[in-house]
Amino acid sequence: FVVGLSRVGLGDWLLNPDGSSSLPAIALALAILVGASTLSALSGVGKGIKWLSNLNLGLSFLLLLLFAIMGAGLFALKLLGQGIADYIGHFIPLSLTLFSDESPVGEQLVAWQLDWSVFYWAWWIAFSPFVGMFIARISRGRTIREYIFGVVLVPSLVCFIWMTLLGGTAIALELNGSAGGTIVNATMADQLYATLAVILDPGTAFAVSGMIVVLLMTYLVTSTDSAILIVNTINGAGDTEGEHRKHILFWGAALAAVVGSMLVLGGIEAIRITMIIGALPFSFVVALMAISIVKAICYDLIRKHQGVPTTAVGVAADKK
Repeated sequence: FVVGLSRVGLGDWLLNPDGSSSLPAIALALAILVGASTLSALSGVGKGIKWLSNLNLGLSFLLLLLFAIMGAGLFALKLLGQGIADYIGHFIPLSLTLFSDESPVGEQLVAWQLDWSVFYWAWWIAFSPFVGMFIARISRGRTIREYIFGVVLVPSLVCFIWMTLLGGTAIALELNGSAGGTIVNATMADQLYATLAVILDPGTAFAVSGMIVVLLMTYLVTSTDSAILIVNTINGAGDTEGEHRKHILFWGAALAAVVGSMLVLGGIEAIRITMIIGALPFSFVVALMAISIVKAICYDLIRKHQGVPTTAVGVAADKK
């Protein structure tokens, strides 16, 4: 997000010489993102959160369409087929493999597993209470089949296509020499913008970079506002009456203070360590929750077999 602001002309003061975000940039980004998230949470699920989610979805498909037309579509399609086949074939073995640094490329493998496997497992375990409760809240009246299809299968497939198309385009540009190393030598936060600079003329790349800044903001805001809303709901013992506006303001400010202090003191590495530490004890809770949902489904099947209603009265009335 900060790199995007720098790309669209807000100044080099946003970045340090090593490419990391400067302290004023962190303060600016937190003020924009947490402020927008708090306002979105205050507006409720049916207004700000819904509007931002629809905007996010529309901009995402526009960017995907751009890369499908201007990028390496056929090369990415080939990678997608190979990637899905490899993913299915190696999912279980790689899930049970712990890399060591004894081999010639062992250090890189260990770093990759920590950054792209362990960290993201911990991230989603720690974030699952907010995401799960929020999606369950907006999915009232849906069946479990619809819930799994809409939350697990479809988003996973979209992520496969998204990563393959954008990443495949960058790989193709480096392999055929068009990028000249500008993508691979850029920082990770800047590689998307560097890819756009290769496939588009400067004016169009500038406009699309601005769109990406807005897109990234909607991604972050829609994640943060749901977290603020659900934390507020948990502290209100499930009561959503009026959403307790002053509490939403408090949790928004608290979130900004915690994230800002970690970024200032330890950077993104501090957030990664915190996420991993926080996710470890909660992973046991998630395991118990998985057992509980299986038991609940079994009990519902027994009730259904005996002719006992398995749908809450309020939900049944809403569906009618």
